[in-house]
Amino acid sequence: MRILDYLKIAVAKGRTEKGAAEIFKKAGFGKYVDPDSRKLTSFDDEEKIAYIYVKPVDVTTYVQNGAADLGVIGKDMLLENSSSLYELLDLGFGKCKMVVAGKENKYPRGKEETLRVATSYPNIAKSYFGHKNQKIISVNLGGSVELAPLLGLSDVIVDLVETGRTLRANDLYVIEEICSVSTKLVSNRVSYRFKHQRVMELVKRLEEVCS
Repeated sequence: MRILDYLKIAVAKGRTEKGAAEIFKKAGFGKYVDPDSRKLTSFDDEEKIAYIYVKPVDVTTYVQNGAADLGVIGKDMLLENSSSLYELLDLGFGKCKMVVAGKENKYPRGKEETLRVATSYPNIAKSYFGHKNQKIISVNLGGSVELAPLLGLSDVIVDLVETGRTLRANDLYVIEEICSVSTKLVSNRVSYRFKHQRVMELVKRLEEVCS
């Protein structure tokens, strides 16, 4: 087996990995590894595809640097990492919204004041509020950002919302929607050019089950 002959796909672990498994199997890629497995790689020798399972935050790094040809990742990670990757296909799952939320359904401070924003997406927050000419202090958290305004750590949060149940359970309200998010199939520029035929064949098969 020559790994260079394989189309390498970096897949974000977790919920994205499970959703991708369903899509790839529907498209006839039956050797996709069981998402409950602890293996970090799997190889489909028949299709000449190598799957690489990494943390969501690392997918763009693997693809941009050529360690993987393609990636399966949420739009949120592409925006946060300012990715220059080609978005080839919306895979149609993992749909949610990036929002600004707080204890009230309006901003607690004016544009002349500095807003404290708790988030796991500091680059998205900086870009969004920058376009609004709103000064912010970013409070960077790894998770459970909903706690920040409740404990006075921040004025608002920037986070992903799927159903809104967690917000409601913590008496938080959506102030503004920043963008819609879903799972994307992406490619780096080099692989898109030099493996174009193989890439587009895979895209076509996935497209048939995503539409």
